[in-house]
Amino acid sequence: MFLEQALERAGYPVARAEAIYVEGPLDEHAAMAAIASTYCRTLLSTQFSAIGAGRSGASWLVVLAQPAPPSPASQLAGWQQAGKAILDAVNAARSSARSCGEQQFAPAPALAWNAALADAALAHSLDMATHRSFSHQGKDGRVVGDRALQAGYRWRRIGENIASGQDSPGDAVAGWLSSPGHCANLMHRGFTDMGAAYAVDSARASTRVYWTQVFGTPH
Repeated sequence: MFLEQALERAGYPVARAEAIYVEGPLDEHAAMAAIASTYCRTLLSTQFSAIGAGRSGASWLVVLAQPAPPSPASQLAGWQQAGKAILDAVNAARSSARSCGEQQFAPAPALAWNAALADAALAHSLDMATHRSFSHQGKDGRVVGDRALQAGYRWRRIGENIASGQDSPGDAVAGWLSSPGHCANLMHRGFTDMGAAYAVDSARASTRVYWTQVFGTPH
């Protein structure tokens, strides 16, 4: 596990890795002979597709690795395009009557994209991704109303949904619709505007996406 963590810190997303260490050979030919005589099975393993080697005096280190497959998150569009895909999915959901848990909601008017709310959503997604946290309260103590005001949106009504781990806008909206509280926010006919965004925690091999959507009604 230490080797895999070291590779990730070096910027190599790894699925598996193994290190070979030998002490004593004075040149690369002797080192290779020593490695082949003891670690032939490892060298020939089809589990690995990449190799690196280093030397310090008579100490030799060889690392074999298999990179982690690309995360679906790497295929995501830019945050604004993804945010507007969320808006389209939300408006499609609002166009029909819906049950959110025990609450019944009639069809609601379509929401309009709002750039300030989108900026507030992006700020919170970045905060969650940076700190690997999942909360409506940012690390600076601010909540959605504070973030919306800071982005320049003077609101009369404000709301927020967050999600983590979904790899597409559609999956994020589907998750919110399956949760009564999030669904109720999404269907609330008192909201007129929406912004949405995502940010990615790419510091780990299993890239994680943090989603935020902010609903608002202006003064």
